[in-house]
Amino acid sequence: MADTKREIERKYEATPETKLPKLSKVVGVSAVVDHGTAELDAVYYDTAELRLAAASITLRRRTGGSDAGWHLKLPVAPGVRDEIGAPLSDELPRSLAALVRARVRGADLVPVVRLRSTRRIQVLTDADGNPLAELSRDAVRAERLDDGEGRTAAWDEIEVELADDADPAILDAVEQKLTKAGIRAADSPSKLARALDETGLAAPRAALDTGAERSAEPQTAGDHILVYLREQVVALLAYDPGVRRDLPDAVHQMRVATRRLRSAFRSFRKVLDRTVTDPIGEELKWLAGELGVARDQEVLTERLRAGIAEIPRTLLLGPVRGRLRIYTAAHGAGSRRKALTALDNKRYLALLATLEALLAEPPLLGAAAKPPEEALPKAMAKDYGRLADRITHALELPAGDERDLALHEARKAAKRARYAGEAAKSALGKPAKRFAKRMKAVQTVLGDHQDSVVAREALRNLAIQAHAAGESAFAWGLLYGREEWAAAELERKLPEVWAKAAPEQLGGVLDG
Repeated sequence: MADTKREIERKYEATPETKLPKLSKVVGVSAVVDHGTAELDAVYYDTAELRLAAASITLRRRTGGSDAGWHLKLPVAPGVRDEIGAPLSDELPRSLAALVRARVRGADLVPVVRLRSTRRIQVLTDADGNPLAELSRDAVRAERLDDGEGRTAAWDEIEVELADDADPAILDAVEQKLTKAGIRAADSPSKLARALDETGLAAPRAALDTGAERSAEPQTAGDHILVYLREQVVALLAYDPGVRRDLPDAVHQMRVATRRLRSAFRSFRKVLDRTVTDPIGEELKWLAGELGVARDQEVLTERLRAGIAEIPRTLLLGPVRGRLRIYTAAHGAGSRRKALTALDNKRYLALLATLEALLAEPPLLGAAAKPPEEALPKAMAKDYGRLADRITHALELPAGDERDLALHEARKAAKRARYAGEAAKSALGKPAKRFAKRMKAVQTVLGDHQDSVVAREALRNLAIQAHAAGESAFAWGLLYGREEWAAAELERKLPEVWAKAAPEQLGGVLDG
């Protein structure tokens, strides 16, 4: 069974002669408790192409110390990683293998580096004896295992890791003390990165994460769109482990990345060859659909729970919350399984490989070489025109199912226009930012309206189930009426929000 903890640490250069300052003098630190010395032996695993190292991910099997076992470290922010552990075993646990599947994509995981460390451990505590941080002084010996030459390296370093529930400010205070003593921050973000570098092979940059062009400032329309596409692919990969771990909002963010990619392919067809991107777009549509079941259920459940919370107790007739739990359990479990099945599907892994290939050799068209001020506004204007047509059509229809459907189609167009504006922000600056903001406002109104449509259908089903079970359906009817009212209010609000998105309100961004 895997255990997870948030690792917040800082690393510092050291030599065997480095003397530590008196850390008990650090503000907030009452004592420095010696926890002795441990001998650690860790073997790090990666693909032959070092795909994990390229993404700042480490996977190791370690013996010795208090936490022997398998450890997978996923980056969260600079100096912050999530460490997922599993018991010591000869084979890589399946739970950890799943979390790196999107990166590895079928390649073998092999031993690449062995690190043996002599670690002296000291724990900084407060006046009540509560741990604040753990300081480790490591003498490290590294050996490359993947090149057949057994190249080695050795160094000393200092790690300061924040204790659970401690104030991160303690790390700043400790660093200030170390800096005054002449101890400087380490250049390498991890032991593995340093081991690879000092044994002759730094981790390569993965095409999905960077790309050869990223070091240069984007100049053309194509440059800017490729930067945007790369950002979405990075997000797609970053949220994959979160979806597998069932982290809050991970499904939503991963689905957003798929939609932004697909939307960019469709909006910027003069920049990227659609004969290449259209098939990829269809695969992204499939993935978004598989993820969407789980996300849509999350949104619906949150909305219904919030509605129930607003009903006075005297009007909550029958087991309303219990009925919702049954309904959510029946729909939620299947939706999560569907999302996980998609992420383990060869079709998904093939999609990632295709995206990597597209970034490595983008199918650029003639417009890609044009200045962004010329090419990008044209694409935004086309998306805006599509949205305008759909909103006009929807507002001409009488209230009812047909109008609901038309507003739903307008919501899709608003989202596409918003994403086009976001993609152009790096090139066009404030005008594109303003455009995206106004499109988002329209999308929000239309999205809230669609959420109400979906909620009403669910409430009707809940009322039918409650009635069939001999329960009162009063609360479900009350919520249904509220949703009808909310939808009507949103329809009344839409013309006002749409008027603020008129071309003359957008600063001429569509005139390119």
